[in-house]
Amino acid sequence: MRKAIFPGSFDPITLGHEDIINRALPLFDEIVIAIGVNAEKKYMFTLEERKQFIEETFKNEPKVTVITYQGLTIELCQKINANFILRGLRNPADFEFEKAIAHTNRELSKIETVFLLTAASTSFISSSIVRDVIRNGGEFQKLVPKAVILSI
Repeated sequence: MRKAIFPGSFDPITLGHEDIINRALPLFDEIVIAIGVNAEKKYMFTLEERKQFIEETFKNEPKVTVITYQGLTIELCQKINANFILRGLRNPADFEFEKAIAHTNRELSKIETVFLLTAASTSFISSSIVRDVIRNGGEFQKLVPKAVILSI
């Protein structure tokens, strides 16, 4: 069974995240969207809200599950028997950052990281940009799935 974890804070989930997950579905038998909890980080949306956004977005996709976790992603992979870590790349800076993490994860666990390039139409979207647009009353609706729009 090919099981992948797609880790992130998803504060909030964006159309870029949704695109990566939808395009990865044919590659894996199961994709676990793993919302990481970092006590040092200040979030705009609660953990429960972020989980609900994702569950609602993928409610009709049986291959997708949503969980929350603390600690190292590779430890979570080992705990739930995931073979892969799924990551999206928007630009060269993402690649350099993610490459170092992928090499470290592989060295520590032998778990492979699979990178998908974001679609050109969503490559500019990040959760931090979305949060800034929301805080400033901008048109965030073009950047996030319907589940996020309906909750704000």
